Amino acid sequence: MSKQRNAGNEGASDRKGTGFLVLLIGGILFVIAVLYALGAFSFLAENGEAKPTDNGTGNGYIPEEKWLKRAYAIDRLFHEVYTAGWEGANGAIGDAFLFAITKDSSLLHFHTVKHPMRDLFNGTWVDDRAWAALAEMYWWDFTGRTREELVESAEIRYVEAKMQGRLSNHEGYWSWYNWPPQSDVRDQIFTNSNMNQMVTVACWLYEATGKEQYLEDALKVWNGDGTTPGIEQILYKGDGRWEGARGPAAFGKQLPWEGASYCSIGAALYRVTKDAKYKDIAVTTARRIMDPATGWVDSEHFYQLRMDGNGAFVHFILDAYMLAPEELPDIPTKVERMLEHVWTNHFGKARVILHRSVDHGIRNGWNPNGGEDGYGVDEVGTVHPQSQAVRAFGVFCYVLDRFVK
Repeated sequence: MSKQRNAGNEGASDRKGTGFLVLLIGGILFVIAVLYALGAFSFLAENGEAKPTDNGTGNGYIPEEKWLKRAYAIDRLFHEVYTAGWEGANGAIGDAFLFAITKDSSLLHFHTVKHPMRDLFNGTWVDDRAWAALAEMYWWDFTGRTREELVESAEIRYVEAKMQGRLSNHEGYWSWYNWPPQSDVRDQIFTNSNMNQMVTVACWLYEATGKEQYLEDALKVWNGDGTTPGIEQILYKGDGRWEGARGPAAFGKQLPWEGASYCSIGAALYRVTKDAKYKDIAVTTARRIMDPATGWVDSEHFYQLRMDGNGAFVHFILDAYMLAPEELPDIPTKVERMLEHVWTNHFGKARVILHRSVDHGIRNGWNPNGGEDGYGVDEVGTVHPQSQAVRAFGVFCYVLDRFVK
């Protein structure tokens, strides 16, 4: 009996020990799974070029294609330095294009849960709110056009600016302006090209809501109203050439990027009207600006020689390409050379830092010798240049995925 009881006790003890071991191993595996989901082991995936991004959601998407790896490396720092202003909005636009091809839920989480785009502040200049509204509309488009709260937020930004009188003809032609006509502000700032990104917003809102007023606003800015001219008659000189008031790039120049932003505006107008005029002007503008003979880009690496805001610039040019890839077949190659030049610090010969390899910070101006005329051209890795870089690399990755391969 004693031996039987002891044997029974020993068997029970063995079963308890085995059960405890199973629970222990299960607990360890559970903890490992949780840590993995939270990205605690992301360093194991480090390949020297980009880390996976999870932004606290546990998705841990790991890109494989070369340009996606680079985009994600840049994006990681952007998420660390993010602020909810126009800079953050530019990066959100780049992330929207990355999301469109990767379906990386961490990007969606970052811009709709962790940092909801409705919280982007409108800033002072009217283009600040244009970038915010565009970020919302791109995310609306790339998430299946179902998130009406994004449309509503963009619509509020637009309507408020219009009610303030910033859509005006007080300088003799229709345009969006930084300030209402009666404003006491006397800042010498550009008043046309960037500001008229509100035209692009209007096209998106017309597409999303069907409200004719948005389309009427957009067409009035470009074509005038039959009495007062629009920007085409005043600023477009034909053959892809735009001319406006001169001055420092960030303060006083009417058409920064030589009017490249009208590639995006023209593309938006063509999308909603199918009028070939807008397509032709956008394509011709991109072709002229990206021709080194024009004197705006480098003849070998195609970076802007004198300006900042390269993410917006790249996006404008690629909008024209996506509108008519058969007419601009060389654009992706030129943009690739531009971005390769940045990533490699002009193949190791740049006199200023273009790409800081320790954290993948990117400079706001891309001339390897520096000296550009622009806004914060010497900044590296802060939210301003990093957001522009995310936009450039993000849109380029989208083009490679959807148009080139």
